[in-house]
Amino acid sequence: MFFEAFFELHRGLPRQSPGSEATTRHLLSLCGPLPERPRALDLGCGPGPSALLLAAEAGGLGADVTAVDLHDGFLDELRAAAAARGLTDRVRAVKADIGALSRSELAHPDGSFDLVWAEGSAYNIGFATALARWKRLLAPGGTLVLSECEWTVDEPSAGVRAFWDPHYALRSTARNLAAIQAAGYRVLGIHRQPDSDWAAYYGPLGERVAAATEPSGPEAAAALGFVREEIDVRERYGHEYGYTAYVLRPVTAGDGGGWPVRPEADGDAAAVHAVNSAAFETPAEADLVDALRADGSWLPGLSYVAEAPDGSVAAHALLTRCTVDGVAALALAPVAAAPALQRSGAGSAVVRALLAAAAERGENLVLVLGHPEYYGRFGFVPASRFGIEAPFEVPDEAMMALVLDDSVPVPTGTIKYPAPFGV
Repeated sequence: MFFEAFFELHRGLPRQSPGSEATTRHLLSLCGPLPERPRALDLGCGPGPSALLLAAEAGGLGADVTAVDLHDGFLDELRAAAAARGLTDRVRAVKADIGALSRSELAHPDGSFDLVWAEGSAYNIGFATALARWKRLLAPGGTLVLSECEWTVDEPSAGVRAFWDPHYALRSTARNLAAIQAAGYRVLGIHRQPDSDWAAYYGPLGERVAAATEPSGPEAAAALGFVREEIDVRERYGHEYGYTAYVLRPVTAGDGGGWPVRPEADGDAAAVHAVNSAAFETPAEADLVDALRADGSWLPGLSYVAEAPDGSVAAHALLTRCTVDGVAALALAPVAAAPALQRSGAGSAVVRALLAAAAERGENLVLVLGHPEYYGRFGFVPASRFGIEAPFEVPDEAMMALVLDDSVPVPTGTIKYPAPFGV
């Protein structure tokens, strides 16, 4: 069998995908505080480098790790390594399909794990599927860490597509961030894995391939040929794709999950003005909303409010038409919450609903000038990554962009705001 021959080529190697202890530790640091002796699930663990590190270090004193893979050889290697490190009581190796956990001995109740970990394995079932299926396993406050191979250029060359497209449809970071948003997660951290992580994987594998004898049959020959092609593609086109790791947490009521939101209705204008006046030190933002409402940049249905329990307007967010080098985009501004309700999740709720509405309308690009930590949780990244710049002097990390549909080319150039912005 092809896969038996493929796994034999990888047997005994330290890693089955690009990675390093440094990357695993960095991702663990992005998770924030964990419970003492957290319950961790490592999906697609391979020989277990991540599982072993989590068992030794997660939560400060180490985690109880359930490590899952379909290949017996990898699980045997993990058990032996755990025993050698004195971690047998911390690591449980389980043979199971990571795409069908409900039909295996891993049919755990919802909320069974504080940490669900998947370095280099989500591709087995698809990134969006992994986000959806693994969410139920997280305990309240739990964290999902997973990595995905992505395009790192806007237009990958034909040679690299000829390799990847038949095997797995890579997507861009922007498209995966949109999938994260749609699946109901907030982003705690994003980490583009360095080239050294690839070297840690392909170095030992390349040495084994170079030393391989003549294959004994067609399946072994096919497996050897595939691995050689894989390494060659990386050497030739490695600058066009790479692994990005995401540290995620499901949206909760505290993130805005419990606030009712809706488009602004007739009669809301005065309440929206009042919320914006109260939220900011001057009435400038409230006056801006009124001016935009009378401007041609106003887009009906893209002014959203969150409602307080008494039916009053608790928060407001607005998208209006702007351009980048003459190409249509959206400007997110202002975003406001009533002072008594700030940090309640009302503002986050209205922003998430507004972005979802924009995506449903077929909009492509949203721009915002704001705090990177706050807007990063919605998937915004520095606009400079796309060659987009503000028409005024601003810190690079504060001018941010979110691509809602990366099937449409992202424009480059300078943002032109609607006239009421006065810039």
